[in-house]
Amino acid sequence: MRPLVEVLRAMRPDPWRLLLAALTGAAAVAASIALLGVSGWLITRAAQQPPVLFLMVAIVAVRAFGIGRGVLRYSERLISHDVALRGVVRLRETLFARLAAADDTVAAGLKRGDLLARLGADADELGDVIVRGVLPFVTAVITALASVVALWLILPAAGAVLAAATLAGLLVVPYLAGLAGRRDVVGTARARSEMSENVLALLDSLPEFTVAGRVDERVREIGRSDDELSRGLDRAARPAAWAAGLGSAVMSAAVLGCLVVGVRAVEAGEIREVALAVLAFVPLALAEVIGALPAASVALVRAAEAARRVAPLLEVTALTPGAGRPEVQAQSAPSLRAVNLGVGWPGRAPAVRGVDLDLTAGRRIAIVGPSGQGKSTLLRTLGGLLPPVEGRMQMDDGIDLADVQARSLRGQVHLTADDAHVFGTTVRENLRVAAKDATDAELLAALDRAGLGRWITEEVTLEEVVADPAGPGQGAGSHVLSGGLRRRLLLARAFASGAPVLLVDEPAEHLDPATADDLVAEVLARTPGEPPDRTAVVVTHRLTPLALADEVLVVDGGRVAARGTHDELIATYPPYRSAWAAEQGEPAARPG
Repeated sequence: MRPLVEVLRAMRPDPWRLLLAALTGAAAVAASIALLGVSGWLITRAAQQPPVLFLMVAIVAVRAFGIGRGVLRYSERLISHDVALRGVVRLRETLFARLAAADDTVAAGLKRGDLLARLGADADELGDVIVRGVLPFVTAVITALASVVALWLILPAAGAVLAAATLAGLLVVPYLAGLAGRRDVVGTARARSEMSENVLALLDSLPEFTVAGRVDERVREIGRSDDELSRGLDRAARPAAWAAGLGSAVMSAAVLGCLVVGVRAVEAGEIREVALAVLAFVPLALAEVIGALPAASVALVRAAEAARRVAPLLEVTALTPGAGRPEVQAQSAPSLRAVNLGVGWPGRAPAVRGVDLDLTAGRRIAIVGPSGQGKSTLLRTLGGLLPPVEGRMQMDDGIDLADVQARSLRGQVHLTADDAHVFGTTVRENLRVAAKDATDAELLAALDRAGLGRWITEEVTLEEVVADPAGPGQGAGSHVLSGGLRRRLLLARAFASGAPVLLVDEPAEHLDPATADDLVAEVLARTPGEPPDRTAVVVTHRLTPLALADEVLVVDGGRVAARGTHDELIATYPPYRSAWAAEQGEPAARPG
């Protein structure tokens, strides 16, 4: 529960509002209990046919408790949700501020979906814990204590019976429900993730699986994941069922116990008959409070799991490079060197090992190989966005890249990742993400280099609002980009940045072969007017334009399988020669 406490501290809920919400909720429950108790007394006393004036106070009290219950419950919901929503806003503000002030590697080290889940669903879960987790327990403790005291004043034995029952309801029932919630949240997480991954993979690649005849195989995998998830949910349901049954059992036992001791007290003349109804109805009304505790316990478990994922983001300031570390001088192309480098995502096995690479200023490097071999991960590590799993990334003067002030490096290295974001705004503002002071002439030149010169003059303008086909922002009037246009716009952003080091991941994706080769060649070419020491590293599947590269690395099987110039690899590495020969047989004309 320590991460949950840390996150709640970051949410900074107003203690006075929280106390007011707790007291209002307790008062609403107390009104419900009082309503049932007074109603029982009123019905029993009316059966004795006393003068109606003897019943007027009870009649007015029933009306007051009935109206007050609704008003108090509404007030409690209003106050508690205000506290929760304000807390979520503060939490998100804190998270965004910490991420903005921290090293870029913090956000880059998380998958986009994972980061979105932490800032979205997890933050919402933590807001719900105030309303659905904390306040129900506070309300239950207050009302249970008040009910026990009330029955104790009427009949001490009944108060003792209710105290024993509520103690079991406050401790044992939430424990069993929490155990079930933990098995559900934690124990089935892997099965949920695996099933979601299999379903999405099938839906996203259904044509490919159909052609390969593997649809039935994927469906069977989904079935196995679903069976495992169902078994996990069944295991988690057992303690949940015990909790629900025990909650009802202890309060039913409390009602029966209070009736037994009450009847004996009436026979002994210790209390009047009308008080017996109160002894029975108060525990019955308190069952509503105890019945809400299993859900509150599960809410706490879910919030604790969400806090475990969110809490590390609250500590990222410790990862921000401090003063005193060396900086990369502006306008100078840093020379980088990878020494026995192993790359991979944090917490996972290395994707590629043993990479030695010299990124001297002005060099052009191409990285090729089959999909899923770690090329993109290697590119992120070369840019300093992922920490090396093994080996070192050094600058030319021997300084480790991890010891350099990260923000000074970001201005000199521009990475165009395969999942880079296109914002739902104008073409101009999408390019100015990388070059905030660029003129329109410079932006148009970057677009022309990326093969979008005719597009920007004949179809759209710099003021055109564009939208990512796979993302939000597809509002009315926006120009939804095709996959090829999206890649070229991102490449234009890289050209507009003016960074001395360009790291480009798959600029040729979704393009016809001839256009793809032109763009890869544009990244590797030494364009007149650009700084002669500009360094470029490109990950691509296109081999034809790689004659412009100083060195080509073939990544396969978790290592650098071959390296050399384009001509050397054609002569000495058969898989490379075969792939290149296959490209030469492609149609030369661009499709219309």
